[in-house]
Amino acid sequence: MPTLKAIEEAESAGLDLVEVAPKAKPPVCRLMDYGKLKYDQKKKDQSSKKKQHVIKTKEVRFRPRISQNDFDTKINRAKKFLEQGCHLKITVMFRGREMARQDLGEDLVKRIYDALDGFAQVEKRAEMQGNRFSILMKPV
Repeated sequence: MPTLKAIEEAESAGLDLVEVAPKAKPPVCRLMDYGKLKYDQKKKDQSSKKKQHVIKTKEVRFRPRISQNDFDTKINRAKKFLEQGCHLKITVMFRGREMARQDLGEDLVKRIYDALDGFAQVEKRAEMQGNRFSILMKPV
């Protein structure tokens, strides 16, 4: 149908001429209420957004020469984060001369693995990034 005739028909019906498939040969248009189409599209986007699950990531930072009491406190905090369903990023930070003793950091990472054994799975193993070891864990 010619474009002018389609526009006249849409105006006489009190509707809009909406292009549905612009890449088709010839382009496909439809007579409809454009405001209602926009409203339905907005509602569909909102409902799909509600169904999405956003993963929260919490971080707990350690130092290589941490005392046992501080270690226990941070592990308990990490367990609470995991029980809430959050993913956990554990960071072991090195400063100054501690970089020469990275074996202390590796021992600390092993202690953390043992402490969080029943609560979390390792998603990404410990890797050195600058002056930090980083581990990503997710709840069991």
